[in-house]
Amino acid sequence: MDILLLTKAAILGVVEGLTEFLPISSTGHLIVVGDLLGYNDEQSKVFKIVIQLAAILAVCWDFRAKIGTVAGGLKRDPAQRRFAGHILLAFLPAAVLGLLFHGTIKAYLFNPLTVAGALIVGGIAILYIEKRVYHPRFASVDELPWQTTLKVGFAQALAMFPGVSRAGATIMGGVVFGLSRKTATEFSFFLAIPTMFAATAYDLYKNWGLLQIGDLPVFAVGFVASFVSAMLAVKALLKFVANHSFVVFAWYRIVFGVLVWASAYFGWVTWNGH
Repeated sequence: MDILLLTKAAILGVVEGLTEFLPISSTGHLIVVGDLLGYNDEQSKVFKIVIQLAAILAVCWDFRAKIGTVAGGLKRDPAQRRFAGHILLAFLPAAVLGLLFHGTIKAYLFNPLTVAGALIVGGIAILYIEKRVYHPRFASVDELPWQTTLKVGFAQALAMFPGVSRAGATIMGGVVFGLSRKTATEFSFFLAIPTMFAATAYDLYKNWGLLQIGDLPVFAVGFVASFVSAMLAVKALLKFVANHSFVVFAWYRIVFGVLVWASAYFGWVTWNGH
């Protein structure tokens, strides 16, 4: 049993779980931390799929009551059909654009320095949005017109660029387009379910040949770490947004991005692709 590899798995699992639903980019953090740990080989491709699946299953578990209500009411309850319709509509932009550009983005943009730039730009964008005054027009997803739902979907699609943050793009986009902060955050969680399941299934299909039975212990450690930390992060974020802005996340992004750039410039770290 490789203890060092299991430790790396646990660290990356926690990173995925804590960052997936915060506006700081889980993909960006996995790229940077994975590079620092030297865990960016072929096995790591499948490993990252597994821990992403764990994070989305944590959300499904946390919101199981709502998911059950929606699923059970699709045939007879117009409100539940409307909710499901909103999620599906907002999912479409990322699904279509992802199929078109997934390979190109992974080939050219998945490196720490590109991620650092996106983290900084995204942090500045959050600061700009938070300084403006937005008056919420929609207190629940049920009130959204389809045009607004589609706008949030296109905002989510921006997160195909690593470092942007899917959660950050959907939550901040939702606030700009008139959703209350709490509604935008909850909508982001529910929108993550089809988006991340689709991305996970697609990545698993593309990397199926890399699966090996001997990797199960590593995957299991990462899965558990990601699942538990994701549950904690979701609960904490819902409490946080009730009384706070996202300015602290904006400054975190900027400082983290600058540190990555500085480490490359001064030669502190030799980053992959640099």
